[in-house]
Amino acid sequence: MIEQSKRLMVDVGPSWVLWLLIVLSILSLAVALDRWRVFRSQPRQVDALVQHLHRLLEAGNIDHARRELSNARGVAAEIVLAGLAQWERGASAAGEAMAAATGLKRAQLERRLIVLGTVGNNAPFVGLLGTVIGIVGAFDELGKAGRAAATAAELAPERVMAPIAEALVVTAVGLVVAIPAVALFNYFQDRLLATLADAETLGHVLLAHVGAAPEAEPAFDEAAHGS
Repeated sequence: MIEQSKRLMVDVGPSWVLWLLIVLSILSLAVALDRWRVFRSQPRQVDALVQHLHRLLEAGNIDHARRELSNARGVAAEIVLAGLAQWERGASAAGEAMAAATGLKRAQLERRLIVLGTVGNNAPFVGLLGTVIGIVGAFDELGKAGRAAATAAELAPERVMAPIAEALVVTAVGLVVAIPAVALFNYFQDRLLATLADAETLGHVLLAHVGAAPEAEPAFDEAAHGS
């Protein structure tokens, strides 16, 4: 069984691992571009909107507040719009509506980010697999030449070192694929948390003016932070 496995690895070689890494890099790049397009549309600062919303709600100008949130766009504004739609039903209904909207928007923002995380965590191991296959092939060549009564000095430069060098290239490619994927995953996670934090801030402004309802706020907070 071991000999058959070795023969399979030697016959196939590490080239397929390199192609797999190239496919993973293209996949992670496609996901990164898609998520960048989504997060680019999200406003980075909502300080001005928080103050403006506070003044409008304090004055009871609900229609104007709804228009301002619609014009602001972004996930945070959409979540608060869901709560504002329940204004007449009180803080509890508004909080639950925002909690539901937060869950839906979080799922939309996180879509396909698992691909970046998976590629970032596993690409080095895929590259290591290619290196192992290459080293097995190099030692197999060494064994064949040894049986042919050649000396180790004659074998190493030509038939052993070259396959090992090729195998190490696969490991390097695995790292090159993994490092950007991890960095992008962390970046998008940071943007996700910042967006949900903005939604939470705006949501508390709304709840403060609808009326105190302690039972509504924990549900909204839990959905915003995630489990």
